[in-house]
Amino acid sequence: MSARIKEMVRVATARLGGEQVGAGGVSSSGIARRESTARLGGGGTSLRRQPQPMAPSVRTVCCNDREANAPVGYKGNSVSTTKYSILTFLPKGLFEQFRRVANLYFLMISILSTTPISPVHPVTNVVPLSLVLLVSLIKEAFEDWKRFQNDMSINNAHVDVLQGQCWESTPWKRLQVGDIVRIKQDGYFPADLLFLSSTNPDGICYIETANLDGETNLKIRKALEKTWDYVIPEKASEFKGEVQCEQPNNSLYTFTGNLIMDKQTIPLSPNQLLLRGCSLRNTEYIVGVVIFTGHETKVMMNSMNVPSKRSTLEKKLDKLILALFATLFTMCVIGAIGSGIFINEKYFYLGLRGHVEDQFNPKNRFVVTILTMFTLITLYSTIIPISLYVSIEMIKFIQCTQFINNDLHMYHAESNTPALARTSNLNEELGQVEYIFSDKTGTLTRNLMEFFKCSIGGEMYGTGITEIEKGGAERAGIRIDDDEGKRSANAVHEKGFNFDDARIMRGAWRNEPNPEACKEFFRCLAICHTVLPEGEETPEKISYQAASPDEAALVSAAKNFGFFFYRRTPTTVMVRESHVERMGSIQDVPYEILNVLEFNSTRKRQSVVCRFTNGRLVLYCKGADNVVYERLADGNHDMKKISREHLEQFGSAGLRTLCLAYRDLSREQYESWNEKFVQAKSSLRDRDKKLDEVAELIEKDLILVGCTAIEDKLQEGVPTCIETLSAAGIKIWVLTGDKMETAINIAYDMQHVAW
Repeated sequence: MSARIKEMVRVATARLGGEQVGAGGVSSSGIARRESTARLGGGGTSLRRQPQPMAPSVRTVCCNDREANAPVGYKGNSVSTTKYSILTFLPKGLFEQFRRVANLYFLMISILSTTPISPVHPVTNVVPLSLVLLVSLIKEAFEDWKRFQNDMSINNAHVDVLQGQCWESTPWKRLQVGDIVRIKQDGYFPADLLFLSSTNPDGICYIETANLDGETNLKIRKALEKTWDYVIPEKASEFKGEVQCEQPNNSLYTFTGNLIMDKQTIPLSPNQLLLRGCSLRNTEYIVGVVIFTGHETKVMMNSMNVPSKRSTLEKKLDKLILALFATLFTMCVIGAIGSGIFINEKYFYLGLRGHVEDQFNPKNRFVVTILTMFTLITLYSTIIPISLYVSIEMIKFIQCTQFINNDLHMYHAESNTPALARTSNLNEELGQVEYIFSDKTGTLTRNLMEFFKCSIGGEMYGTGITEIEKGGAERAGIRIDDDEGKRSANAVHEKGFNFDDARIMRGAWRNEPNPEACKEFFRCLAICHTVLPEGEETPEKISYQAASPDEAALVSAAKNFGFFFYRRTPTTVMVRESHVERMGSIQDVPYEILNVLEFNSTRKRQSVVCRFTNGRLVLYCKGADNVVYERLADGNHDMKKISREHLEQFGSAGLRTLCLAYRDLSREQYESWNEKFVQAKSSLRDRDKKLDEVAELIEKDLILVGCTAIEDKLQEGVPTCIETLSAAGIKIWVLTGDKMETAINIAYDMQHVAW
């Protein structure tokens, strides 16, 4: 069943577009929704709460109380991705068929053949057209039936729903808004859920969003500390909160809302939302509340109606048939005019004397011309073969079922995934591709980030040579000996860290000209992140779970530089610092995390405000160089210039760069700013915009401490693949958010552009 669910989710998410699915499928689920209410009843003891009248932009959900949610009439969780229904199949299917010029032409011929002017029996045209339409409709019905079966598989998949004080297995389609559900490891989320609790410590869980955005690295979601205890059914049955959140929308990466419980309002963010289609990983189970169901879930709001796809070949066939019809019409017009001119009673053998039909009456030549033209159109109709489309349809169908689906060259053995053609309409388009748009990270590259070089206080560290630098040297005719690639005894190579420079390893940074900058640089790496540690609290056995491999690489670098992050609580990070007070000293230092200003594509930076044990308040910030440089304090121009040069060198080597900075805060500054931050975080309207505006107030007058350079190597075979595609005349566009220098040099390395 899990495989079927995964397959169905992929079907639903393959059509991301932005149009909402039509309401046809929703209305049909209304009966099922009412029946499920009658059979399942409310979860737990009902408080008989009624949702308060809210503004149209706010959705109010009473958790664990079906009776309170019933008057609102939220949509059910049954989904439909089919193109047709029983009522719409015939009219919509015929409309699709008569969009084809040939079918429309033969319909006209069939109508003409039923008139007295037709020289042929109607059966000769009506029967072939009916067979053509029948075969095409059967093919459409078969493909839509497969979609319907996938819908049934997903709608009838089971999930644990809280009933009283125990979990009951219930089909997905019977879920209702406000239900409390339990999702087990490797299970898929049946609806958009508010994350309440997890079997993992600190209320976290790991999810995979590959079916939504193609990202294979695990994402971290964290429940509110207030709801961590609702893990077992006895405790979960006591949960009686109210969620006020945004209305259903198709934005996968945003969510604003508030949880009201125990007369306390707690802001909600995307970190507490588990989207339908994602799967649970590395977590025994989680407990959540259904917020959006069925076609109101974000993934389904992104799904378009099944489009009617027409290939280039089919469009060209339409043009060809129009040309043939123009030729046919010309022949008929010439023949009809000739008949009107040359018909005469003197041709006695034609029997035109006396009473004759209008079509052959020499006394009314205009009528003869018109009627003869229609007769000739019917007679010459075979110039356009009626079997043309049927032959093409059958060829495409056989291509899909017997060739594409069984092609061993398109089989991926590692995941046991064969090629699967979901529709046969566009087979020939595969051979007519002119442009390929490809993401870089994780597609052309391995998405295995390694800390490779850095610049601290205007001094560059790291002696390694990247593959792109080697390729550039070879293109320039410079030979790099193997001796130059040998690593020193201080070199360390582990997951996320591939660094070689004895000047700052094992506490040697204390002897550098800028030890204070080194210390702030390492602390920024160890503190400014959202990484979660797993395993034993030792440098050798600990592992890091991060939202992106870049963050894990930076924390791993801090560990190897002597600032070992090993524990996180809701308000504190623990860092084991080595060689800070004196050479060889080791001490565990708690840093209180007061605020986290998270990274997003607009801000292009991440910041944390933390309090040291001595009461010092510091804001650490890391982000794109252009964003951080705009927010630096005046002065220290030499270091800024040198760091900028280092960034350009890192970019030329194909490395991903980030700038690190910090700012000391006074107590008055922080308290004044924090009041505005709390207000913005609790806002239901434009929360993200308000948070960004508040962040701008504190992320200024920063002091630059350095920049990092991370390597992400190319996948094996990428240059050969791109070279082959280019030889086939296919134009390739690579989409990346990297710096221009990095993108250009990676393009050279993968032979996307010639040197």
